[in-house]
Amino acid sequence: MRVTLDRQRAAFDAAMPEPLAVRRDRLKRAAAMVRDNAERFCDALSEDFGHRSREQSMMTDIAGSIAPTSHALKHLDRWARPERRGVQFPLGLLGVRAWIEYQPLGVVGVIAPWNFPVNLVMSPLAGVFAAGNRAMVKLSEYTPATAALFEEVRPKYFAEEELAFVSGGPEVGRAFAELPFDHLLFTGATGIGRHILHAAADNLTPVTLELGGKSPAIIGTGADLRQATERIAMGKMLNAGQICLAPDYVLAPEAQEQAVVDGVRAAVSAMYPTLLGNPDYTSVINDRHHQRLHEWLDDARAKGARVEVVNPAQEGFAGSNSRKMPLHIVRDVTDDMTLMREEIFGPVLPVVPYRGIDDAIARVRRGGRPLGLYYFGPDAAERRRVLDRTHSGGVTLDDVLFHVSMEDLPFGGVGPSGMGAYHGRDGFRTFSHARAVYKQARVDVAKLAGLKPPYGAATRKSVERQIGKPR
Repeated sequence: MRVTLDRQRAAFDAAMPEPLAVRRDRLKRAAAMVRDNAERFCDALSEDFGHRSREQSMMTDIAGSIAPTSHALKHLDRWARPERRGVQFPLGLLGVRAWIEYQPLGVVGVIAPWNFPVNLVMSPLAGVFAAGNRAMVKLSEYTPATAALFEEVRPKYFAEEELAFVSGGPEVGRAFAELPFDHLLFTGATGIGRHILHAAADNLTPVTLELGGKSPAIIGTGADLRQATERIAMGKMLNAGQICLAPDYVLAPEAQEQAVVDGVRAAVSAMYPTLLGNPDYTSVINDRHHQRLHEWLDDARAKGARVEVVNPAQEGFAGSNSRKMPLHIVRDVTDDMTLMREEIFGPVLPVVPYRGIDDAIARVRRGGRPLGLYYFGPDAAERRRVLDRTHSGGVTLDDVLFHVSMEDLPFGGVGPSGMGAYHGRDGFRTFSHARAVYKQARVDVAKLAGLKPPYGAATRKSVERQIGKPR
């Protein structure tokens, strides 16, 4: 890996500056790599998951990978344009000029997760390539078929000096994070993110962490319950809940708790009347995660929770060798239950009643700062209070997930849900250095400003202008 990094950095140094034409070409090749192999990627994804909805893979991992490159191609000229900045009066009158130039960093490392193992490789690369960088990507060991396909097709589209893929388990991941990249992007669990930050620290590598957390969905005053519960159900069941932005729990007004549960149940039953043989429904990624989810449910039951299984066709999951898992709605939850302390990442949905919006806000604040927050309701004052009194990486109002697909919005977390952001222009800037440039005037500005010894009246006047006179 170190040899590959050194080759990429040498190629980057030799090519500086990276012309926009080269960047556009890389973006086009990145899109072609996914587009040309779309069917094979869908096959690999399904193999890795045990079963993964083909249509879902086409939407989230194929189309969802090409959209960021298309957006970058459309806006690259504007993003890369030098940005004029102001100077203090009266320097502008003397001919002083200042501006920012966005300069590529060099070699960017990307550590990709398993839940969207094509999209969360390609979406960061749109910003990396638009900014003029080279990239090394550590692929997830949980999706070996997808990783093998990336490694197989890459040479047709990219030289290793432009883009390299690395496979392997935790030891490889640790060594990858310790490499002296010019920037490192990690997408994954909060606990692992802490280790990534430590590993990068010795090299002072700037890090963007895209983590997760317990993203709440709040049913507000006057919300359309049928619409809200249908949209929550759709977001929770997509990829079997294995999404960093999946609604992790629902906060429902106390008087409407049963109606919310009934709405979610009805929506799931309509979208997935069967599960085991349903090609639209995805499996839990592996046995370890499947067991983890059931252990957390057992923990909740032991501490007094009621668990309602949404199984419209009354299928026999216990006798199946499939890792498909029906939605489990959990009620009467308490803060000491594991599924209320940890990000669930699967088809388990606690429903928590609240008394008044401030009670709901307090519950959100107890759970740390999540990656996403969702609010449903027409009450503008209540909506404003939720936005003002909570923190989250991003927000979707009257739906779930959708803010992440807007390329012109930054995607990132805050606190335990991450640091930094990418997507669109924000990704271009994350993977660029905003280089300040100052052009001095021909006149002796230092003398006029009193900066040049011997100090005297001009110095005193300059200081007075800057600090002001006592009132």
